[in-house]
Amino acid sequence: MSDDADRITRTDAEAAVRTLLRWAGDDPAREGLVDTPLRVARAWREWFSGYSLDPDAYLARTFEEVEGYDEMVVLRDIPFESHCEHHLAPIIGKAHVGYLPGGKVVGISKLARVVEAYSRRLQVQEKLTAQIADCIERVLQPRGVGVVIEASHECMTTRGVHTRGVSMVTSTMRGLFRDDARTRAEFLAFVEVGGHRR
Repeated sequence: MSDDADRITRTDAEAAVRTLLRWAGDDPAREGLVDTPLRVARAWREWFSGYSLDPDAYLARTFEEVEGYDEMVVLRDIPFESHCEHHLAPIIGKAHVGYLPGGKVVGISKLARVVEAYSRRLQVQEKLTAQIADCIERVLQPRGVGVVIEASHECMTTRGVHTRGVSMVTSTMRGLFRDDARTRAEFLAFVEVGGHRR
């Protein structure tokens, strides 16, 4: 969390919410809204808790006694909620993460924790995809990393073009996932984006 966030109090945040409620045309003092600023401040603390998390730390504890296992490790359908940095609207989706161990593996729940830590920040999907891959590559130093994210963006469905039922897919491939077509194809077959799994 930034130094500025440390200086801004919850009272400051609640006052900002009251201002926005008035700007929207409502009365923040009416019964239904009187506790809304407090609820919004608490919600923001939860939604944006990723700023106080260190994703690298989740991957610090690894296991090397894996009987020589050096094949692909894939965790698919990791659900996440984020918010777009352009409109503060929700991004709801799932991430698929895979890597080729370079001598050590990590507990699979830690991969989900990395997704959570980055998604609980203001995001654009492309950046989120790259940040997850960067973290795994930096800390685990695998022979390859693949990340695919598919998500719906409420900034597109509830405003602007109001287009529903669409999802955005982003991917990043590193190491053998990028350089070896067979490895990349194996990973993509495992995740089969769009719900078309056999």
